[in-house]
Amino acid sequence: MSAAGSAGSPGEGVEPAQFAELIPLVRRVVAARVPDRATVDDLVQETLTRVLAAVGRIGPGMLEPYAIVTARNVVASLWRDQDRDRRNQHRVVDLRPSEALDEELLADEDRTAVGEALARLTDQERATLLAHEVSGQDTRSLAAELGSTAGAVAAQLNRSRARLRVEYLLAAEHAEPPTDRCRPVLLALSGGDRRRQAEVDAARHLLECDFCAQISGPLIDRGRWRTDVVRVPVQADADVVAARQAVREVAARIGFAATDQTAIATAVSEVTRNVVKFADTGEVEIGTLEEPRRGVRVVVRDAGPGIPDVEQAMRDGYSTYEGLGLGLPGARRLMDEFAIESDVGRGTTVTMTKWVGVR
Repeated sequence: MSAAGSAGSPGEGVEPAQFAELIPLVRRVVAARVPDRATVDDLVQETLTRVLAAVGRIGPGMLEPYAIVTARNVVASLWRDQDRDRRNQHRVVDLRPSEALDEELLADEDRTAVGEALARLTDQERATLLAHEVSGQDTRSLAAELGSTAGAVAAQLNRSRARLRVEYLLAAEHAEPPTDRCRPVLLALSGGDRRRQAEVDAARHLLECDFCAQISGPLIDRGRWRTDVVRVPVQADADVVAARQAVREVAARIGFAATDQTAIATAVSEVTRNVVKFADTGEVEIGTLEEPRRGVRVVVRDAGPGIPDVEQAMRDGYSTYEGLGLGLPGARRLMDEFAIESDVGRGTTVTMTKWVGVR
């Protein structure tokens, strides 16, 4: 793909042999903490499932450290659940609050944490993010107000979302990072920025810092990918139509409105046409998300020439051929999240996400 797009999907860039090598490593970590063999098997499977779901958001050097950290957290979660059950066994009457009261309490705590997280952003970060996410203002009009470009505003929004996720978790846990290295690592994980993860040596830090190891899970696992993934090979214009129809069907099944279905399908059309035009062959992967809300994620990958200048390709008005006139910037505006990862001579991956009910 010569004018197309980031960070991949579960399993992307990881050979089956690499993943298989994790199994004995994870088993050793779990078995050292859990005596029951059947429970060990269950926890190993749970760990590998979480690791597989997070592969697209972590760099290659992060795979083993993340697997170790995840295994530790899965075991710790088991012990917490068992300890709670043991402490409550003596009760003849269930003294737990009703589900409705519990939900109301959790909602109040969640709103408080969101408010604290927003307050930790800069004034410009907060204003721009709210204008885009709440008021629905597009990146082009925001760029005009800020004297910037739509591409720069989109990049700022991605950074603001990453920081908001980190600050929300810290506020929800009523905690502050123990060292100066923690926040840069957490931000790199939240943004799925592989280069930055390498720069801050996130792999080593997660193994050395218990705080970040425990809090990093939701940052990497966000958007749990379901296993019923639809794959469409792309080689010709007819495949573009097939990909468009497939994503529309998936979007309709999980509750997207007709207008959103059209928006998603149009974004997929724009990106997959780049595959046909510049890379000859590629693949569209369509999956649904369950967390933090329902959504659809589309990953378009190819092994084409790559994009020499991704920033230029993401500028409004830039196009190397006559598609639908939207280009990559248009596709990005149609989706809630959009990222590009491209290596010249090796290919391009575009990852797009749309959430149900988000305007």
